[in-house]
Amino acid sequence: MWWTGWTAREVRAALAATSHHVVELDGSTGYVLADDLEPVEPSAPAATLLPTLDPTTMGWKLRDWYLGPHGGAVFDSNGNAGPTIWWDGHVVGGWAQRRSGEIAWKLLEDVGSEAEDAVGAEAERLQGWLGDARVAPGFLPPFQRSLAR
Repeated sequence: MWWTGWTAREVRAALAATSHHVVELDGSTGYVLADDLEPVEPSAPAATLLPTLDPTTMGWKLRDWYLGPHGGAVFDSNGNAGPTIWWDGHVVGGWAQRRSGEIAWKLLEDVGSEAEDAVGAEAERLQGWLGDARVAPGFLPPFQRSLAR
């Protein structure tokens, strides 16, 4: 309901119209499609830099399972997420693009040298992909604003 903005009635109707199964997710209720019950092999850890307001970061009301203690750093006081760094399915830092085009980033926890190297490589890849384009979000939480300077 929270993410879609739908009423409880609309959510119940959508679930009733969709063949699904209820599953447990770290003590919370989740839903999967009825034909999507086979276990999957975990993927290898990967570094990902997501932009401001990305639905992956914003899409959950209960965020502790992927945010850990970093909510105060990567969200502003209105609940808007700035650019985040993810490692192995968890937020571990933030990034910002400087006026020069450089992608500046900082980890909020020790994730090891393999992860740090992967984040650095991903930041370089993003900087090259953006080229002369500049990302100018309408707001940045203080943590990411400090990186943009």
